[in-house]
Amino acid sequence: MSKKFEIYAGKELAAYGFPEGHPFGLSRHDAFMEEVNADPVLNKITLHKPVLAEKNQLMMFHTENYIEMVQLKSKQGFGYLDTGDTPAFPGVFEAASYVVGSAVDAVNRIMSGEILKVFIPIAGLHHGRRDRASGFCVFNDCGVVIEQLLQVYGLQKVAYVDIDAHHGDGVFYGFESDPRVVFSDIHESGQYLFPGTGSSDETGINEAKGSKLNIEMNPGDSDVEFLVAWQSVLEFLHKNKPEFILFQCGADSLAGDPLAHLKYSPDTHARASKDLADLANKYCGGKMLAVGGGGYNLSNIKQAWAGVVHGLIDK
Repeated sequence: MSKKFEIYAGKELAAYGFPEGHPFGLSRHDAFMEEVNADPVLNKITLHKPVLAEKNQLMMFHTENYIEMVQLKSKQGFGYLDTGDTPAFPGVFEAASYVVGSAVDAVNRIMSGEILKVFIPIAGLHHGRRDRASGFCVFNDCGVVIEQLLQVYGLQKVAYVDIDAHHGDGVFYGFESDPRVVFSDIHESGQYLFPGTGSSDETGINEAKGSKLNIEMNPGDSDVEFLVAWQSVLEFLHKNKPEFILFQCGADSLAGDPLAHLKYSPDTHARASKDLADLANKYCGGKMLAVGGGGYNLSNIKQAWAGVVHGLIDK
C-alpha cells in the first residue's frame, strides 16, 4: 500500500447531510467508514481531519451574494437553498464549507508533493452552480478545486471525470467555455433523470469546443455498456494528457439505487479508479483527488467507494 494516500474523514464531513428522511442523509459518511474499519487493508490508511474553507476559497467558484445567502439561511435554519431539493438547516453553511475546505486542503498537499492521492467520501457536490444550490449540493467543491488548480497553480490541463448517475452540470456549465478543463462524464440520460442535461452533443463552446465529453447511458445499462463508454473516456484522457485528475465517483450508478436506473456492479468503480490511477501516474506525476459524490443505497456506497480506494492504492 502506498504511503502517499489518505482519506479525509470526521464528524465535520459527516455533518453534511439533510434531516427528516432526505435521500442525502447523515448516515452516508459513517456507513463508508464502517467498511473502511472492517477491511484489513483499508483500516491501515491514515485519516486526515476535515478542514474548514475560508470565504475567499468559496469565492473562487461562487458569487459573494450566494455565499452570504447560504450564511443567512444557515443561521435561520429553515427553508430551501434552491427550489425544493436542498433544505437549509442550522449549520449548513459550516457543513458545506468543511466539504470545500477539505478538498482545497487535499489539493494543496497533493500539489506540494506531501501526498499523491486522496479520497474524500462526502464531497463531489457537482450540481452546485456559481450562484445557486442545486440537487443536494450547496457549494461545489469540484468547481472550487478546479479554479484552485487553474488560478493558484497555473495548470493548463485539469481532467474532471464523473461516473455518478447524474450529469455533473454545475461543473460542466461552470467551465463550458474553458479549454483547460478536460471534462468527461458518463451518466444516465437527461431524458430520464435529473438534471436533464449532458447531451452527447454538448462538447464545450467557443475555444473549448471538443474539450468536453458527455456520454449518455440508458436505464438498465450495466457493466457491459459502461465498459464500452469507459474506453471512450480513457482514449479522450490519453489524447489530452492531463496534469491533474479529479474523479467524481458517485455510487448512485450501481444497481439498486433509489434515485437512478443504472445497474452497474461495484466492479465499475474499482476498475475506473485503477485505470485513472494508472493514468495519473503516467501523465500527472501520480496527482489525483477522488470524491464520493452521490449514492443513496448505503450498501452500494460501502462497496463502490471501498472499490475506489482499493483501485487507488493497490499495486
